[in-house]
Amino acid sequence: MAIRTCFFDMGNVLVYFSHDRMCENIARVCDWDTETTRRFLLDDGRQWKLERGEITEEQFHSEFEAATGRAISIDELKHAAADIFWLNESILPVLRMLSDSGMRLILLSNTSVTHLRFIEAHFDVLGFMHDRVTSWEVGALKPEPEIFEAALARAQCSPGECFYTDDIQAYIDQATTMGINARLYTDTPNLIQDLTNLGVTLDS
Repeated sequence: MAIRTCFFDMGNVLVYFSHDRMCENIARVCDWDTETTRRFLLDDGRQWKLERGEITEEQFHSEFEAATGRAISIDELKHAAADIFWLNESILPVLRMLSDSGMRLILLSNTSVTHLRFIEAHFDVLGFMHDRVTSWEVGALKPEPEIFEAALARAQCSPGECFYTDDIQAYIDQATTMGINARLYTDTPNLIQDLTNLGVTLDS
């Protein structure tokens, strides 16, 4: 069965990122130490609530102000939370070739509106995507089935005609159980080989 749609994860596939950098950035804005920031942001689940769409950017900001007991610029906080990405330049030619061949490309990402807007503003990579399925819009995080169901509803083809790549094995496993041709992303040469093995032709 020929591949007609490709789903791409964002973090550590299209762009690389660092949670350590996010905690350091936010710590500076909040005048906290990095470990306190990490506990409040990640260990207590606030980042995941933002990515699930359970809280807004404004609520996220208010919680930091309440915890620190000081006024914090919401724009500075959003920039600190999002200035953590750098482009995976090696994947751009692959996206271009897939798009030029008529392949439908869809972003499938656990992300927040804050991160998505930053990436839109600073990198060209999302311009290759024909559609986007994000956790904060769907209200579900990978590997929950609901976000994959939302992606398949946008695919315009059957699960067996879909390819998906992600850097987290648990997400690959869930997609596979739903009939998607899912492969772990390790680097772009292996991605190209995975696509080739599935009969996808990449012409430069």
